[in-house]
Amino acid sequence: MKKEIIPSLILTILCILFFSGVYPVVMWGIAQAAPNKGEGFTIKDSNGKYYYENIGQKFSDDKYFWSRPSAVNYNAAGSGGSNKGPDNPDYLAQVQATIDTFMKHNPDINKADIPSDMVTASGSGLDPHISVEGAEVQVARVAKARGLDKNKVEALVKAHIEGPVMGMGPDRINVLKLNIDLDNLK
Repeated sequence: MKKEIIPSLILTILCILFFSGVYPVVMWGIAQAAPNKGEGFTIKDSNGKYYYENIGQKFSDDKYFWSRPSAVNYNAAGSGGSNKGPDNPDYLAQVQATIDTFMKHNPDINKADIPSDMVTASGSGLDPHISVEGAEVQVARVAKARGLDKNKVEALVKAHIEGPVMGMGPDRINVLKLNIDLDNLK
């Protein structure tokens, strides 16, 4: 019995020291070498309010580009997906409700033209980006709600296209940055 308990206690103590002391200090040190010292990137809007640019925000007014739906209601304290499979009746009803809402606010588009990222949540529920197509299908609604020329809004969308991360993945648009610049558009 002594043969099993002593090594178990030693391993437990080593794990406690490593995961509550060494590991956090190493991660903090790495973060200090990162841009903004690991504090995240913030954006200030025209009202002086700060937002984290890497956390999805909820936009539901027609004068703004909408973000992806969020399974956690954009709460950064608890990220996560819906954990429902693609054939789950509750999930399918939720997606259909999102499609219906999207179609109601964007009547000029066809249902088949709605990109999947506009009606399904990301794995974290906090994705700050939408696809370029997701922004393009909203241009007419946003331009009409703001009384702006559609071409001006399209140009703003094109100016906010971010390329793939490290050469992987599709082009994308940070919705928060786009909406803040939209508010600043004269």
